[in-house]
Amino acid sequence: MRHRNIVVLAIVLAVFSTQVLHGQSLAVKTNLLSDATATINLGVEAAVAPKWTLDLSGNYNPWNFDDYRKQKQWMVQPEARYWFCEAFNGHFVGAHLIGGEFNMANPYFPFNFYEELKDHRYEGWMYGAGVGYGYQWILSPRWSIEAEVGAGYVGTKYEKYECVRCGEQLDEGYSNRFTLTKLLVSIIFMIQ
Repeated sequence: MRHRNIVVLAIVLAVFSTQVLHGQSLAVKTNLLSDATATINLGVEAAVAPKWTLDLSGNYNPWNFDDYRKQKQWMVQPEARYWFCEAFNGHFVGAHLIGGEFNMANPYFPFNFYEELKDHRYEGWMYGAGVGYGYQWILSPRWSIEAEVGAGYVGTKYEKYECVRCGEQLDEGYSNRFTLTKLLVSIIFMIQ
């Protein structure tokens, strides 16, 4: 727990130190798709060059939805972005990292993703990296909307349990897969 807090603090300080050094724009954002799943999320993005930004987003979901559905998790996702026009405007590509912890059983995912979570509970760590493509629409000098999709590698170290609330540990192991790593529609407020 302490190690995680130190890593998150170091990343946040790195983002803000580039802001101070370059005196560029800074934005805060929330992913509306995560909001729709009751996941608390916040992102901070800072311009570090005319066509480059650094983004740091985090998610936290502490909820148990009922006796048979659990989707607890936290995740941090830093990303470096290259903008084809200028920072915070138009098309961009990005490279991101993923790190976090999960405790899930029978979550709802569209298109039957992760079908193996239906009958057992899994908890553990996740890590990975991916690439993304997105677009940002400027609504006013301070407000924007952004959409991004990303894919890449996600590894997990997990423990598998019999059921959501009870049961013995059945297995433990590692999982490696190439999958969707980012899907967002964010509303953004520019701090200038």
